[in-house]
Amino acid sequence: MANPKPLMQDVSHDAVQSALRTLDAGSNGIAALSVALRGPLGTPFVSAVELIRQARGRVIVTGLGKSGHIGRKVAATLASTGTPAFFVHAAEASHGDLGMITPDDVILALSWSGEQPEMKNLVNYSARFAIPMIAITSNAESSLGSAAQIVLELPKVREACPHNLAPTTSTLMQAAIGDALAIALLESRGFTAVEFAKFHPGGKLGAMLKHTSDFMHTGEAVPLKPLGTKMSEALAEISAKGFGCVAITDARGHIVGIITDGDVRRHMRPDLMDALVDDVMTRNPKVIASNSLASEALKLMSSKISSLIVTDADRPVGIIHLHDLLRAGVA
Repeated sequence: MANPKPLMQDVSHDAVQSALRTLDAGSNGIAALSVALRGPLGTPFVSAVELIRQARGRVIVTGLGKSGHIGRKVAATLASTGTPAFFVHAAEASHGDLGMITPDDVILALSWSGEQPEMKNLVNYSARFAIPMIAITSNAESSLGSAAQIVLELPKVREACPHNLAPTTSTLMQAAIGDALAIALLESRGFTAVEFAKFHPGGKLGAMLKHTSDFMHTGEAVPLKPLGTKMSEALAEISAKGFGCVAITDARGHIVGIITDGDVRRHMRPDLMDALVDDVMTRNPKVIASNSLASEALKLMSSKISSLIVTDADRPVGIIHLHDLLRAGVA
């Protein structure tokens, strides 16, 4: 197959310059949002976080067009970080979906202009049943802004589109303020990685959030020998168990050292078979607790370690190999 014809240099240059202008416009929008949060946007942002935290129901995120697409993402991020939320399309709300919204909920409405007529019925429903509404818009004086209890007014910036029409910078800012809300709520609740795992059981992220106990080998599969063991026995254990190491324990069953293939090579001498493990082992080896996340195990293994002893109160209860994590999709 022939190689594709390379693009002309001037076309490539124009495309790159266009991309850079788009990124610069987006960066300017995020920078303006940061300035606003340090100023007039800060107080309503805090109020929005507190309102959502105190709500007995869920966050109903709504929007139309590009704002609707961003709203779906915001709802998903909120839900996955401990704030119950779902998306209701503003137009579909007028055709029965208003029934999904209860007086215990909070509505989070996204509209850059704040003047979309399709939102009128939803706004009226919010007022009729005293359902608090937070508006994310660039115009606090708009119909949406005027109807909302809290307005997160985003700075007016130029779109990356050369005609200043296609929503680009504005949607980036909407997504950013949505992420900011989600993380502020997560941190205010003390939402932990363990809790995060409950909502992400699938895929690589789900695997990383499982515990080492979910992957470890246990019982007779764990290579163990007590202090005072001859190296000949320790080597037989390394060979039989196939993990390239053997953990050394004291009289109380606590791990005190480890002997790896590397330790054997470093101590190779004629009388090695008669030596005691006490003289060859690496003391205070790296281990991992059985309730630690698999992602923590992977991080420890990044320093040229292929097997980790899993412990519970300093007693070896299992062993985990890098291949176990790879097969599970952690890496």
